[in-house]
Amino acid sequence: MGDAVAGGEARREELAANLAEVRKRIAAACAAAGRDAGEVTLVAVTKTFPASDVRLLAELGVTDVAENRDQEARPKAEDCAGLPLRWHFVGQLQTNKARSVAAYADVVQSVDRVRLVRALSDAATRAGRTLRCLIQVSLDEPEPGQGGRGPAAAGARGGADPADVPALADAIATADGLELDGVMAVAPLGGDPSVAFARLARIAADLRREHPGAAVISAGMSGDLEQAVACGATHVRVGTALLGGRRAIVR
Repeated sequence: MGDAVAGGEARREELAANLAEVRKRIAAACAAAGRDAGEVTLVAVTKTFPASDVRLLAELGVTDVAENRDQEARPKAEDCAGLPLRWHFVGQLQTNKARSVAAYADVVQSVDRVRLVRALSDAATRAGRTLRCLIQVSLDEPEPGQGGRGPAAAGARGGADPADVPALADAIATADGLELDGVMAVAPLGGDPSVAFARLARIAADLRREHPGAAVISAGMSGDLEQAVACGATHVRVGTALLGGRRAIVR
């Protein structure tokens, strides 16, 4: 019992120190960009980490947590029921998982196709809930000679082609049980994140002209949150810098 208590306290101290450092980085990035640090929400990506870490983060003042796999997220959210947390789903989502995700997620950041919009709308309506949705945008450049982002250029990051964002936005905005919050993206592997996030900022600005309430820009992770904040990110998704190296998947 004593060892368990000591271990829990050590983990709390570790998370507290990491959280302070991440918040310091966000504050510094905001200062450099002439922004208020209160404009940026930290979303803790807790994938592969236990529910006990989520509870500790909640005690330390974290309000937003994210998961990318339904089979891990669902039991973790149930374990942490009652905590003042917003649950974000950030992984690529199959339509057959929409009903499960709609039962616990407050925000789905990875909406990338109209078929998924329909599935989430049906699931949210059945559950009597409202899901806030972000359009995940692919920032991968098309392959030479391709008119659009073909399969060979899609890469592992996922997301909708920027040209498809207006139609997706309209679909979400008019769907029962869904609310359009904005956009999300991951910087392409090997590219300059500043260039990618600047592109996302332009896409977000175009979106707000038609949907003024869609003000969220979710961009930036442990390695590139500064560049994201400089380009206007309102939410940064931080895992490794906050919780440490990934562990084996929690069952």
